[in-house]
Amino acid sequence: MTDLVHRWRAAARGAGASAPEADLDAAGGYLLGRWSEPQRQYHDVTHLCAVLEVIDRYADLAPAPDRVRVAAWLHDAVYDPRALGDANERDSAEFAAGLLTTLGAPAQVAAEVSRLVGLTAGHATGADDPDGELLCDADLSILAADDDRYAAYTAAIRREYAHVPDDAFRAGRTQVLTALLELPQIYRLAPLHAAWEARARANLTRELATLAAG
Repeated sequence: MTDLVHRWRAAARGAGASAPEADLDAAGGYLLGRWSEPQRQYHDVTHLCAVLEVIDRYADLAPAPDRVRVAAWLHDAVYDPRALGDANERDSAEFAAGLLTTLGAPAQVAAEVSRLVGLTAGHATGADDPDGELLCDADLSILAADDDRYAAYTAAIRREYAHVPDDAFRAGRTQVLTALLELPQIYRLAPLHAAWEARARANLTRELATLAAG
């Protein structure tokens, strides 16, 4: 966990946070506590690390990669499986702006990171938004996983929603997967689209068929 806190500190500093090192580290530890909450079965530290790994690998495609890294840390900072709609993303975006302001980031940085976090609600980015594209592509990287990892992902999602009856879960999950398949591109950055798009669409289509079969 210490290494993760150091990575958070470096990203926050690179994005413009001017708070003392001890305050940045304390914030990183606090965030890791949030990412380790018991209700998280998929949206946990493992997911955070997977998103950061993609961002690090393709950082040269983003004009402000440290802002994207900070947005990754904050994009599920608020996560309640019982929340409705995009409440988690909206609350995480608001939390991001407040935390970064507290840590001495310039107002435009806090606003931009908050905007990036908000994009993860629907993963639909506008034109000429490579920072947003990298964050969203990284967040959705699991969709292009191999069969075993994808099965583990879907099982973890089901555990997060254990409070939802099977019929309601199938209906809600079908809606989510259909919305993803209706995106013009799941992955917007060219290298990720080329590497992952077909596999992700195949995984989503197969999961939809499984849900339809009950």
